[in-house]
Amino acid sequence: MGSVVESREWYLAAYSPHGVPNSDNLKLRTVALSLSSDSIPDGHVSLQILFLSVDPYLRTRLTGTLDGLYIQQYPLNEVITAYGVGRVIGSKDSKYTEGDLILTPSAPVAEYCILPSSRVIRKIDAASGISLPDYLSALGVPGFAAWVGIVVLGDPKPGSNVFISAASGAVGMSAGQLAKIRGCRVIGSTGSDEKVKLIKEEFGYDDGFNYNKESDFDAALSKYFPDGIDVYLDNVGGKMLESVLNHVNKYARIPLCGMISQYNKVWTEREGVRNLLNMVGKEVRMEGFMLESYWHRFEDFAKEMEGYIKEGKVTSKNKINIGIESFLDSLASLFSSSNIGKVVVQVNKA
Repeated sequence: MGSVVESREWYLAAYSPHGVPNSDNLKLRTVALSLSSDSIPDGHVSLQILFLSVDPYLRTRLTGTLDGLYIQQYPLNEVITAYGVGRVIGSKDSKYTEGDLILTPSAPVAEYCILPSSRVIRKIDAASGISLPDYLSALGVPGFAAWVGIVVLGDPKPGSNVFISAASGAVGMSAGQLAKIRGCRVIGSTGSDEKVKLIKEEFGYDDGFNYNKESDFDAALSKYFPDGIDVYLDNVGGKMLESVLNHVNKYARIPLCGMISQYNKVWTEREGVRNLLNMVGKEVRMEGFMLESYWHRFEDFAKEMEGYIKEGKVTSKNKINIGIESFLDSLASLFSSSNIGKVVVQVNKA
């Protein structure tokens, strides 16, 4: 490979306070990048990006405000970043050599990059038998979020009634399987009959319902949870969260993982939750969480999840879009209910 490459990258041209980000906000440009050893500073590696993770939280870094999630915003006119899997081309760090496969939460959404090796969170064992996209799904942000939500915060006991919204999405598919491993009865809500079938047949859910067909969430939850809800992993917020609060058992736990139904709205347009009084009477613990606060548990998670994957107890479904140019459409697709499972962009051939 020549020492100078043409690398396409997505950069933020303008913030998008509401609605689905489009080509006015994110633009693709080509930059010349020198990958010669002289161009790599000490403590850095040069990478060919292989796969990029497309996750809903990226949307919240494009608004230009710290609204709600208080996540650091992407700087204007700079390349944006995401979780990624890369192949080391050159290294100025003795821990990494050419050909190593690595996972980083700070991959530029680009074809090539030079990255501080401190931003590498693990070296991937190519002989593990685990597919590279799975390091961005069950072993990536969504799997980690599912693990923190179910295992650490929800901590359901065998026989508990667990409800998971966005059940066929990247977090939901892992969360349901983790709850089943713990011996729970698990119900999910999704946006189509096809997805209900999928969560039951592929991810082991006991049952599920299509929220687009249910005009009355209260009635649906009465039907599926006659004995109430012990743990609710909330991925959507809004009306579903409000309805769940009418069906919680005493000491129920509600880990708040995300609220995708609300991300594209300014806060004054978002759904209110009117029945928080139920939390008092039922002594419910509702807790928001950000993965940054749990990084000290990442190795515990990775070891546990790798074991489940190798034993066939956790499987993933990945939607792989080809080419760096597909990133913007991939991001927009997260908000259209069109996806099943984890959206990943394959940037270069593995």
